[in-house]
Order: sequence, then structure tokens, then C-alpha cells
Amino acid sequence: MTATSDSATPAETSPAHTGALTAVTGETTSAAGARPRAANGRFMPAGPADGEQLPTDRFLDREISWLQFNERVLQLAADPDMYLLERARFLSIFASNLDEFFMVRVAGLKRRIATGLAVRSASGLEPRELLDRIMSTAQGLMAAHARIFDEQVRPALAEEDILIVGWDDLAAPERARLDEWFAAQVFPVLTPLAVDPAHPFPYISGLSLNLAVVLENRKSGSEHFARVKVPPLLPRLVQIPAADGEEDLYSARFVPVEEVIAAHLPELFPGMVVREHFSFRVTRNEDLEVEEDDAENLLAALEKELTRRRFGPAVRLEIEERTDDHVLDLLTRELGVSPREVFRLPTPLDLRCLDVIADLDRTELKYPPFVPRTHRDINRHESAKAADMFAAIRRKDVLVQHPYDSFSTSVQAFVEQAAADPRVVAIKQTLYRTSGDSPIIDALVAAAEAGKQVLAVVEIKARFDEQNNIDWARKLEHAGVHVVYGVVGLKTHCKLSLVIRAESGGLSRYCHVGTGNYHPKTARLYEDFGLFTADPHVGEDLTKLFNQLSGWAPRSKFSRLLVAPSSIRSGLIERIEEQIARAEKGQDAYVGIKVNSIVDERIIDSLYRASQAGVRVDVLVRGICSLRPGVPGLSENLRVRSILGRFLEHSRIFVFGPGGRDAVYIGSADMMHRNLDRRVEALVRITDRGHVEELVDVLTRGMSDEFSSWHLAGDGRWTRHHRAEDGTPLLDLQSVLIDEHAAKRSARRG
Repeated sequence: MTATSDSATPAETSPAHTGALTAVTGETTSAAGARPRAANGRFMPAGPADGEQLPTDRFLDREISWLQFNERVLQLAADPDMYLLERARFLSIFASNLDEFFMVRVAGLKRRIATGLAVRSASGLEPRELLDRIMSTAQGLMAAHARIFDEQVRPALAEEDILIVGWDDLAAPERARLDEWFAAQVFPVLTPLAVDPAHPFPYISGLSLNLAVVLENRKSGSEHFARVKVPPLLPRLVQIPAADGEEDLYSARFVPVEEVIAAHLPELFPGMVVREHFSFRVTRNEDLEVEEDDAENLLAALEKELTRRRFGPAVRLEIEERTDDHVLDLLTRELGVSPREVFRLPTPLDLRCLDVIADLDRTELKYPPFVPRTHRDINRHESAKAADMFAAIRRKDVLVQHPYDSFSTSVQAFVEQAAADPRVVAIKQTLYRTSGDSPIIDALVAAAEAGKQVLAVVEIKARFDEQNNIDWARKLEHAGVHVVYGVVGLKTHCKLSLVIRAESGGLSRYCHVGTGNYHPKTARLYEDFGLFTADPHVGEDLTKLFNQLSGWAPRSKFSRLLVAPSSIRSGLIERIEEQIARAEKGQDAYVGIKVNSIVDERIIDSLYRASQAGVRVDVLVRGICSLRPGVPGLSENLRVRSILGRFLEHSRIFVFGPGGRDAVYIGSADMMHRNLDRRVEALVRITDRGHVEELVDVLTRGMSDEFSSWHLAGDGRWTRHHRAEDGTPLLDLQSVLIDEHAAKRSARRG
């Protein structure tokens, strides 16, 4: 549910490109060519319909739209029909999402304002006006977030004997047990820092939880200030130890660790009187800027920038609501934050800690257990040990949907079998986000050590995963894997795997093109599609693209792929124009898009023109949406829906023509400037009719009023539709898909 995998960089309505960017990928082969081309070979933006200018206020603001997305997450936490521990998890997700939004989006906007580089947004808001809107909206959302926890979720947890209590709520024996824990585990690692002429105000690291302590000297009566940082390695919520013989598996009591520390402050300041203490938390600018053109060693440059990240300027100060004004004045002055960047909240601060509650072993308070299945087209080739991935792919293209179809028995098995197969001579793989202990990393290491040619295109600039990616990139290098870091000026975001295998007829290429990362953990939580194919055209496409990423092949053309930054936007606009032409001839025309975010103005304008021409347009978007649907004369034929729930809807699907009869693509790209202009992305055309129908069905159901979803109106307001007119709950699409996949598994066993 988080927005982490899709964190946005500062928006640019007209990105400038260096020569390196245009040399990365070639234009895809095209049959239509209806739009005029610019000198660089790209499609020019299509002109306004009927010679009339589209309205200037046709775009919703992307930052406000993101905040509305996080508000939808909050609505799930507030839903009394939701499983209780899942409500706690959604509260945690909301907090984590907002942290990242401030660290990146707010920080970036403030930086551009300060340097004079900020411009009016596509929505028409001036930079400072937008910042005011963001802060005002965030204040309301954070207040609602705290209120939902304090007035709804916390009492509901207490009814289930899951309590988050304060120090004053503890019985004497409980305090005694926590006294022992504090003395043994906490006191030795605390570092109280005084503030006086000899001790300057200490640096407050981003997202750290701190105690501001007001002290009085017993002898002189003078007032002093100190800061105590809550060590991040300590448990954020401390489970109160039960007395011997009183263990209850269905009861859990927690106290915030800062309350335990606060109760023992006199031990940190002997001889002083602790008059007051208040918790506070700072959010800093933690976006990275690496000038790749000037960096001889990208790893070294990035590691240096990671060190600088810790010292970014503050962009938000969270304080507990009872904080005295004189303490607040000190904090705002020393941290350099303005009054509008101060958020007064009830304790406990930083409700990311609720993931500890959500992870409790109380299955009756969570979503029902779910076990992914092995896809039926892979399962047909299952031996006593494991499915034969190569036999399955040779037979036909295989389309998997995670997490309903198992990642471990499909994508992971594909790479592992390639590494172990003596006939495999080479493996080429893109890696954007994964885990250091990933079986895929281990398989690539094993393949290299076995003498196979292994290429890993590693994106070490994946936001907030930079250090992890550096660590396992070095692990791959040490094993003999050819590790490259993509193309200067671009992030490599495409999800591709290519295996070359020696067979009786010569070398065969087996391919995987996906919408999600090669990350076994997130594959259990993110909804994604992946295509396995031995089609020679896709194999040739992937070979060319990997050659571009590792060497020089600027004039490559592709058969079944659209590749950014050169041909995804132009290729999709061309497909939209084809549907416009059909509608103008009186034929049935349709465009369906499922993405995480849609912001790109040229894509949006094409969809507006399609709607004006009578094309039915459906957009299923999880996060940001700058479209205004249902506006008379502009977008009357355009609908926008959003689905949030148990799994994070992450797949990208593009459907053209009723039933997908004209073209269907899946791939890695969202409709954002960064994806279309500053990343290497890939979409693959789906040719199997059964797969086309499956993908169209996903879009059709997502847009159906039969299922719970949010609907976007032309004025930018999102409305949740989760009950029928008679009050009965609408179906949850993800739950239905779980049941359907389970039924298929049972039918196969029968």
C-alpha cells in the first residue's frame, strides 16, 4: 500500500534531455505514423480537437492528488468493517507514506522555491500557493490520523486485550519489571545532550524520536535544556513482560519506549530537577542529488551523497500537543522551521510503530490466510521436485499475476533453474529493488561461479534503497557477475530477465518481462503481472535492450516492445490516436489504462481528445491522478477509479480497442515525466488471446460498480463506493481473485 516503490522526483513539464538520453533507445517499429514527427524522430504532441484549445484548468495538482491517495489509505484505517489489525497497519502505512512525501516532494518544492527554480505547476498553482495548500491539507490529514488512532483503533484494540498504555497506567509490579529492563538494555545506550554556551544545540537526525527536557539546577535554580534521542535500535513499543505464570497468548500490553525513558530521566540528570519533558520528531530533506556526468565512480559518489542526506534541512517538526511555547520557540529557531511546518499531535508520535501491533499473532483480527498457487501453465510441467520452467515456456507464453500466482514457483524458479541448468550459457537481468538475501541474487552469484555469462543491470539510485543496492551490487561483482549501472542520466526501471540456453536447434532465448520488481518479499504484497515467453521477437528485443544498457546500440528498433525514453509516450499516443480515428468513423473505440500514477500532460491531453471524439476511456489508478473525468465538453466519456486494499495494486496495463482487439501492453512505466523521460522502461505487447482477455477482465472488473472502489469527480474529489444502495457491502475485488485462484487450485487437484 505504500508509495515507496513509486516515489516521485520533482515534476518538470518540459524536461530537457542531453544527447545521452536520445541515444539510449531507438524508436519502435510503427505501422501507423499518423502523428507528425519532430526533428529528433519523436512524435509531436497532437493538436487540440477541432482546432479549439483545451481548457487551461484541465489538470488536477499532482501533490494534492498524492495527499488524496494517502487520505484513501486513512479511510481504510477508519473503516469499522475492516479487520482490526489491518486498520492498525493502514495507520502505519499512512504515516510512512507521509514521511516520504515530506522528505522528497515537500523538500524538493522548498528547495526549488529557495533557489528560484520553482515554476507554476501544471494545475496553475504558484509554488508558494501550492506549498501553503500542501501544509494546510497535511495538517488536517495528520490530525485525522491521530484522532482515528486515539478515538477508534486504540479503544477497539483495548477491547481485544491489546493495549498501548502510558507509564502512569502501569501497576507497580509492571513498572518494576520495566525498571530492570531499562537498567540492563536502555540506560547504557542513552546519550543526554545539554544545551548551553559550552554545548551547542545538537544535530537532530531525520525521523528520529527525541525528548526535549527542561531541567532546573537544584542549587542555583537556573533553567537548562537538554535533548535525549530515543535510540532507533530499541523497540518502539515495549511489550510489558508478564509475571511468571501469567502469560496470556491473547493479551498484549505495550508502552511506548519514550515513556519508559521519560520515567527514568532523573537517572540521566542526577542533581537536577526534571521539570518538563516533551517528545518531538524532525523530518528532513532526504532526496539525493548525484551529478553522474561528473562522477567517475557512481558508487563512490552515491555513498558520499548518502552521508550528506543525514544533514538535509528540516521540512517538518512534529511535537506533542502539550509542548510549552518556550520549548517550541527554541526548537523552531534551532531547527530553522516555520510555524506552518510545526505539527502539534497527541502522543505517541510516529505511528509507524503500529506495524508491531499489526504483526501480532491474532489471525482472527487479520485478513484470512492466503497461499499463492503455482500457475496452471507451469504446474503442467511439474516433476517430483519442481516445475520445468523452460518446458512450460516453450509450450506457450505464460502470464502470471502476483501475488495470486506464486513468485517463488515462477519468477524465482525461472532464475534459479537458469543458474543450475548446464545448458544455460548466459543470464541477463535488471534489478531495481530486491533484498540482500534474495534467492535471485544467490542464483545469479551461483551462475557466475559456475562459469556462465551473467549480466546484472543494477539501479543503485532506487530511492531509499541506495545503500542496500550498493551492498548487493558489490556482492555480485565479487562473484564475477558483470555489473553495470545503466545509462548516465537515466534510472533503469524496466523489469527484464533474459536467459540464453543451448538446445538441439541452437541457442534459444527465454524471457520474462514484468510490471514489478524482482523482490520476493514485496511480491507477496504487490499485485503485478509478468510475461514468460520464448518468442524470438521478444528475445531479439531484450537482447538489443540489454546491449543498450551495457554497451552502445543507439539505433535499435523493437518489435514487441515500447521502450522509454524514446517510444513509450509516442507509441501510446499513436495507439490512442488510432482509437480516435475509429470513433470518428463511427466505430466502437476504447482505451483502458491501469497504472500507479498518471500525470504526464501529453498523455492526458490525448485521452481528453479521445473522450471528445467519443472514445470510451477508463483509467484505473492507485495513486496520483491529474485527470479531470466527466467534465462536460472535455472528458464526458472518461472514467477514473481507484482500488486500495490488502495488496498494493502495482501492475501497469494498457488496452486499446474493445476487448483489447487492437493492442494490449503490460510493463514497468507509469504515466509520469520521470518514467517517460528520465527512466529506461519497457512495455511488451501481449499477443495470446487468452492473456488479452485476462488483462481486459482485470480492467473491466476494476471499473465495475459491482466492486468496492473510489470514484474521481471532475472537481478533484474522490468518493468511496463500498456499499450498494441497500447498504450491503460491495464485493472486494482482491478477495474475489483470491477465492477464484483457490477454486482453480482445488479443481486441478480434483
